Parts: sequence; structure tokens; C-alpha cells
Amino acid sequence: MSGIPLFLAGLVLLGIGAEMVVRGASRLAASLGVSPLVLGLTVVAIGTSMPELVVGITASWQGSGVLAVGNIAGTNLFNILFILGLSALLQPLPLHLRVLKLDLPIMIVAATLMTVMAWDGVLTRLEGGLLLSIAIPYTVAVILMSRAEMQSVQAEFSDLYGATPELRRAVVQTRVKYAGILAAGMGLTVLGADWLVDGAIDIARSLGISEALIGLTIVAIGTSAPELATTVVATLKGDRDVAVGNLLGSSIYNILVILGLTCLVSPDGLPVERQLLLVDIPLMAGVAFLCLPVFATGKRVSRGEGGAFVAVYAAYMSWLLFFRL
Repeated sequence: MSGIPLFLAGLVLLGIGAEMVVRGASRLAASLGVSPLVLGLTVVAIGTSMPELVVGITASWQGSGVLAVGNIAGTNLFNILFILGLSALLQPLPLHLRVLKLDLPIMIVAATLMTVMAWDGVLTRLEGGLLLSIAIPYTVAVILMSRAEMQSVQAEFSDLYGATPELRRAVVQTRVKYAGILAAGMGLTVLGADWLVDGAIDIARSLGISEALIGLTIVAIGTSAPELATTVVATLKGDRDVAVGNLLGSSIYNILVILGLTCLVSPDGLPVERQLLLVDIPLMAGVAFLCLPVFATGKRVSRGEGGAFVAVYAAYMSWLLFFRL
């Protein structure tokens, strides 16, 4: 069990690095006048998904691609069932119309595509390229649909950012500062992910359990720490557009970008374990479809619905621990 200290050290580095990525990216974007929902769906979502990206690529390079696939499925289940459910329990989450018209349908499409592509037991480079090709127009659509809101935010801060050369210089310095924090956070995330994957593989082999199960549980929850922290803080502060946008955006980018890139760097593709095919990936897709009636009813996620999501996740984890170990 020598992998435990390495795993825990990697987890700590991941947490520190991801917090720096989110803080640097979000404040840099805010200084550019980006709206809260766009911030949650793009910059913060990508920033909080950095651990999944680095873990996926590292695992693939080390010949543990099944851990990468399990991590994506486990992370998305944790994001929607536990983190979104917990946030709704803290405070009911009203939903922006854009979430219902664009983001939720794309999340369902991405989850369905992953399920269909994985059914033959391998995710190929070609399929990774297809996933990435969907991410690009989705990101463009989010930005275009939010242009009016972005312009209003920029107008709100125009007196601060455009008044004098001194103020403009201060803004440039602020942007450089947070760009540096972002870069440093990404470096720590890369190192932390390398340690975490090495430790997780050692733990799995020591206990005689599959790497897929490790990816579904401790790695998925560990790499989701940034989403959990960002969403809970945003909910408590009343920034609920950021909270919902972060989770949906992260779940979308986990499949389209993170899984897509991981497939592209894997010459022989990513193997998909049979249990993932039969249970975990279809469950992930089913949860995405479940969001449709929940989100459409009353245009919000109520405390009762949030509690039901958390209960489903608790039942799923109990089943994993008692019947899959």
C-alpha cells in the first residue's frame, strides 16, 4: 500500500493547483467583462476539469486507459447527482433559459455519444476527434448567445477600466498577475495528477481491484474537488448561474474535450471495461436524461429534487463498495 502517501500528496497538489486555476481563470475572465453564466460554462468549467484532463492523459500514457474512462463516468455522476444535488439542498437552483435550450441538450448528446462509442469496448482516436469537433461549435454558441450580456458587463466596468492610463495600467497588471496564477496552478495540477495516478494504480493492484473501480470512486471524487468547492461557494454567495453553469459545463467538457483529447493521445485507443459498459456509462447517460424533466419542471432544481439526487448517488456508491469490491 505504498501508493497511499503518493495518492494523498497528489490529491493535495491537485486541490491547490485546481484552486489556483479556478481563481486565476475566473478573475482574469471577470476583468475582461465575461458574464457569470458564460464564465461558469466555459472558463470555470474548463479550469475545474483540468485535473480530469491531466489524470486522463497521464493514465493513458501509463497504459491505464481504463482508469481514465472510469474517471470520466465517475466524475460526471458525482458532478450531477452529488454536487448539483447538494447545492440544491443548500438553496434551490433557478435555471437560466440558455441552460434548457443549449447546455442540457448538449450534455445529453455528449453522454449518449460516449455510451454508443464505448459499446464495442474501445474508444478510438477517430471517436475522440468527433467529440472534440462538437466541443468547438458548442463553445462558440455559448459565447455568441451571451454576447449581449457580456457587453452589458463590460459597459458596467467601462468607467473603471477606461478612465485613465493609470487605471488601464493597473488592469493590465491585474491580468498579468492572474494569468501567472493560472499558469502556476496548471503546473501544480500536472504534477499532482501524475502522483495521484501512480498512487491510484498501486492501490488498485495492492487490493486486487480493477483500475476502473478506482477511477469511478476515489479518483473521480478527488478530481471533482474543484467543482465541489466552486459550486458550493458560488451557491452560498448567490452566484447560482456560476454554480449550475460550472457543473453542466464541466460535465460537457469532461466528455467532449477531456475524453476527446485523451483518446487522441492514445495510439491504440482507450479500453472500456465490461462493467463500465453495462452499468456505469449507461447510468451516466441515464442521469443526463433524468435532468430533462427535473430541470424543465418549474425551471429550477428544488430542495426535494436535490435530496433525491444525493440519495441516488449514495445508493450507487454503496452498491460499488459492497458489490463491486
